[in-house]
Amino acid sequence: MTHRDQKIYRFSEAPIWELQRTYYEEQGIGAWQSEEVPQYITSNPSIAVAYAEIVFGFLQDRARLGYTLEPVTILELGAGSGRLAYHIVKELCELRDYSGITLPPFRYVMSDLAFKNIAFWQQHRSLIPFVEQGVLDFAQFDAVQGTELHLTQSGDRIRTGDLQQPLLVIANYFFDSIPQELIYVDENKIYECMVSLHFPKGDAERSAADMLKNVIPEYHYRRADEYEQESYPYREVVGLYSQKLEDSHILFPAVGLQCLERLSQLSQEGFILLTADKGDHRIENWEYNEPPKLIHHGSFSLTANYHAIGYVFEQRGAMSLFTSHPYNHLNIGCMLMVPNPQSYGLTRLAYRRFVERFGPDDFFSIKEWFDSHLDLMEINQLLAFWRLGGYDAQLFLQSAKRLSNLIPECEEEELSDIRQGILLMWDGYYPMELNRDLALDCAMILYQMDMYKDALLFYERTNNEYRNDASVLYEMAICYYEVGEDAAARDFARNTLELAPEHEGALALMKLFP
Repeated sequence: MTHRDQKIYRFSEAPIWELQRTYYEEQGIGAWQSEEVPQYITSNPSIAVAYAEIVFGFLQDRARLGYTLEPVTILELGAGSGRLAYHIVKELCELRDYSGITLPPFRYVMSDLAFKNIAFWQQHRSLIPFVEQGVLDFAQFDAVQGTELHLTQSGDRIRTGDLQQPLLVIANYFFDSIPQELIYVDENKIYECMVSLHFPKGDAERSAADMLKNVIPEYHYRRADEYEQESYPYREVVGLYSQKLEDSHILFPAVGLQCLERLSQLSQEGFILLTADKGDHRIENWEYNEPPKLIHHGSFSLTANYHAIGYVFEQRGAMSLFTSHPYNHLNIGCMLMVPNPQSYGLTRLAYRRFVERFGPDDFFSIKEWFDSHLDLMEINQLLAFWRLGGYDAQLFLQSAKRLSNLIPECEEEELSDIRQGILLMWDGYYPMELNRDLALDCAMILYQMDMYKDALLFYERTNNEYRNDASVLYEMAICYYEVGEDAAARDFARNTLELAPEHEGALALMKLFP
């Protein structure tokens, strides 16, 4: 195909978006298990706690305003691996139970386009208890055209006007991954920025991920006065761009705005949006923007235009909260599209405390320092950061080797602190079938601290493949011996010797039995 034969598309209608859908439908949960698609930055306990605190503030505000009977629906768009939802629901239930405050009931709905993801959630051992309690449900939802929610577990349907409470929407790494328009502004005129796509030969037979990885976009421009017509629903914000910006390419979230408008119809009381993405809410940061580059990670993502989303809804009475300081990795916003948003003081205070003062973006910046300085950290620093990170499993897996090296120098209180952290981490662990065996790392640390009873609990939770490791079998034999279970100790010592006949520790242990 020659250059002249290349088909030119509106940016929002280019085949890259269909390839994006195909990628997620093909991969299902594998997109996150393989770590092709980034998830940690938007799915760790730090951001979940911030969101749970803001939701908790919102529930308190609704109760304070007198609305305690009707349930609040919390909808997560593009819930992906389910990890963020798990951490939020767990933290929210703990806040509710600990506080003893009268709140309206709530139900968290995880949604996604790919049904494979929903099937994964339905059988996930960490999610099932919340489903059984009635605080968690699932729905397949298409952001491009969905108008209602059909909940898979309860069978409930949520249609236009069904909700008596405002809908609470959570959208992380969402607006950057759904179709967007691309406009170009120069000399007070609006141009449509069209795109043609160049694929290397033979790509037509490759997977969606390979095609997205190798595609080369080429941009074309046409004068587009339809954006300035009174019939265009977002004419005001586009007009603002034509007045304020020069030589600027602007990703315009028409599909995202339409999605929020459709969702807002589900409730008679408006909606609250909690969102995190790479993208700016300041108009000046869109000036002199070059054409977008596709950021590849199995799928692809672009930049979210939070300025347009905030501006459109602020014109309709919304209040938008973003940090007064620049973000480094993740811009976190809270938008209150509800009657009298100023009356939601506890919601706004929670944003101030858990995002503005020190938030998930700040935590991730410190984590980058942690990653490169881990081998220099002392035990009190390591434990403090682990606490700050919500006793996250990923932090533990990263630091297990350093922790092991520090244990010989630890005081009793520090050993007790490590043990408590391990138990809290396991209680909040959301398994994703990673290659690393978290239970084994926990067991080995506890064994090293001579906490044999606790170590046994984790050895028994390890993957069976590790039962063929002589050193693991021997440590289990020692644990059973130390807790007084001689028969089991003898069996594991014998199993050790079957794999390693000359194992000195196992030979010595066998001599202790009659």
